[in-house]
Amino acid sequence: MKTKLFILFSFVSLLSLSGCASWIDRGESITAVGSSALQPLVETASEAYQSEYPGRFINVQGGGSGTGLSQVQAGAVEIGNSDLFAEEKKGIDASKLVDHKVAVAGITPIVNKGVGVTDISLENLRKIFLGEITNWSEVGGKDIKIVILNRASGSGTRATFEKWVLDGQTAIRAQEQDSSGMVRSIVSDTPGAISYTAFSYVSDDVATLNVDGVEPTDENVTTNEWKIWSYEHMYTLGEPKELTKDFLEYMLSESVQGEIVEQLGYIPVSKMKIERDWEGNLIN
Repeated sequence: MKTKLFILFSFVSLLSLSGCASWIDRGESITAVGSSALQPLVETASEAYQSEYPGRFINVQGGGSGTGLSQVQAGAVEIGNSDLFAEEKKGIDASKLVDHKVAVAGITPIVNKGVGVTDISLENLRKIFLGEITNWSEVGGKDIKIVILNRASGSGTRATFEKWVLDGQTAIRAQEQDSSGMVRSIVSDTPGAISYTAFSYVSDDVATLNVDGVEPTDENVTTNEWKIWSYEHMYTLGEPKELTKDFLEYMLSESVQGEIVEQLGYIPVSKMKIERDWEGNLIN
């Protein structure tokens, strides 16, 4: 009789634990999708978070800001990472989403080291991406054909670059890449190449360009002297709850903002000396 009771108790316990495990699994795992410019920060922060809180899992994926916004709006993921304000993206109902600004990313033109140019006017930079200037010799560089590399159309980095450099116009047709890391690699390996990427992706493999004598530095971003920058947003569908809420609070904690954000080449929102709205207007 004792044996039968023990078996019955064990079976009930197993069912209870199985049900509990399923609940824990559902409640302790979330997914953040979107901006590749923001991806390194969210990945690094999620690893630190998971190390501090074992059993809680943050799945981080890229795909571009457009993907992040559309996926979170559809309820397919808990967090949509974006370089853009939701109001800037067609097909997105910003009223349904809650914005969590976790950092600022400066964006800079990057070039192959052999082009022979270190400074360019905003007007000439615009002309390059509109196809009006096609050789580096036209802007004081070497006699090398300009090879343009764009981010994919859903990229928030591209939208920011086109907004502030091309005055809202669309760059000419050229090779496109989804990944910021791949963009950097191709520019490094391709003579005459030019593209653009977040400061966090800049390495010694490529050169950056000053624009109208202004260097692409964090300090110049904080004062808006360098205007090519964006907030890094983590959007939720409505107010975040449970693990999503906890992780977003962690993203804004001193351990992330005071260490990880700056180590990876981003700028803490708290260090900005100005503020911009979604239309690009400065807010007093």
